[in-house]
Amino acid sequence: MGLRTTISERQRRLGFELKQLREQAGLSAGEASERIGMNRGQLSHIELGRTSILTERLLSLCRVYGCADEPYIEALVALSEADGKGWWSTHKKHMGPGAIDLAELESEAVAIRTHEPLFIPGLFQTADYTRAIFASPKLGFDNIEEALKFRMERQRILTHESPPTVHAVIHEAALHMRFGAVDVVRDQLLRLIELARLPHVTIQVYPFSAQAYAALTGNFAHLVPSNPKLGSVLLEGPLRSRYLTEQVQLQEYASLFDHLAENALAPIDVSLAPEAHSVKDSLALIQHLLYTL
Repeated sequence: MGLRTTISERQRRLGFELKQLREQAGLSAGEASERIGMNRGQLSHIELGRTSILTERLLSLCRVYGCADEPYIEALVALSEADGKGWWSTHKKHMGPGAIDLAELESEAVAIRTHEPLFIPGLFQTADYTRAIFASPKLGFDNIEEALKFRMERQRILTHESPPTVHAVIHEAALHMRFGAVDVVRDQLLRLIELARLPHVTIQVYPFSAQAYAALTGNFAHLVPSNPKLGSVLLEGPLRSRYLTEQVQLQEYASLFDHLAENALAPIDVSLAPEAHSVKDSLALIQHLLYTL
């Protein structure tokens, strides 16, 4: 079997996990491959995500490494046997591998926790708001409409039969950013209130009046699949994005998000009676911004 020319985040993650297990068992690549009758070079390619691994050999490696966590092993098998195909497959011609990886990871997530200091999260954006961002010459999109269509399709996970829980902490600065005309901004703020009606969506605003803690963190998204050990934290930058997958990193960002949520305003809750909003909360702040537009 030939080596992959493009390695997906799922494929890379499987290899990373197998390498971690081997190193924790104190075995070299040569020792591990010899124990299951595999070529050392082939195991190295598997650990780098360059080639696939048969399920029986994966299970053999787990036994050799002394891994007895059955749910975790089942999750590794699922990573190995997945074909990576989904609605995003038809977009590979126009979208980069980073966007495709994100769509695949979101489709497998049971929980998504995201912090945005300057933008409305992509899963919550209106089409006009997204188009205004993509139209920036600095982003250099060759086909804005294709990128827009892709982002709108990503949002379908919010209305699936079994959607993930989505918890977003959005800095107040993001609500003031003007992407598009006033009506675009107004529709985007109203969209946040609309989405907050969904039982699995929680939206909080981190106000300027709170501690500057949020300013010390960039934007990130913690994607949690059914087995939390295989979660990922996505750090998006203007030039490149990267995933954090080590357990200590996942724990640090989980704690970071908890701290942000604790210091943010109470979540948008449209079910409360008007008098219940006498204390500042996320809905009251958004309504104030709408009034000032």
